[in-house]
Amino acid sequence: MAEHTHHDVLNYLNPQHRALRKLIPEVYEGFAQMSKGALNPGALDRKTKELIAIAIGVVAGCDGCIASHAQGAVRAGACKEEAAEAIGVTFLMHGGPATIYGARAYDAFCEFADAEAGTATG
Repeated sequence: MAEHTHHDVLNYLNPQHRALRKLIPEVYEGFAQMSKGALNPGALDRKTKELIAIAIGVVAGCDGCIASHAQGAVRAGACKEEAAEAIGVTFLMHGGPATIYGARAYDAFCEFADAEAGTATG
């Protein structure tokens, strides 16, 4: 993972999703509707929901989920401190493995936040 960016993760997965979507379009359409429904603002705003999704991605150990929802959280207006605190809760609930994927998630969030702000990442 170290040699790849989180943008690379999404770019790598996109063609795979497109190929599979051609074979099972109804399943992808259903997932897209569920995603839209789950992330639409309600009692919780979209930013909070994206931060929850990052935390779940950490616990699930899913780099694609982390990258996707880190990007979504940035786009929804989350800041680095909010992402760090959401990730911190995963340490409580999932222990040691969360410290690994939590660090990945924070790195992903910072990468997308810095790109959104127009700054270069190291």
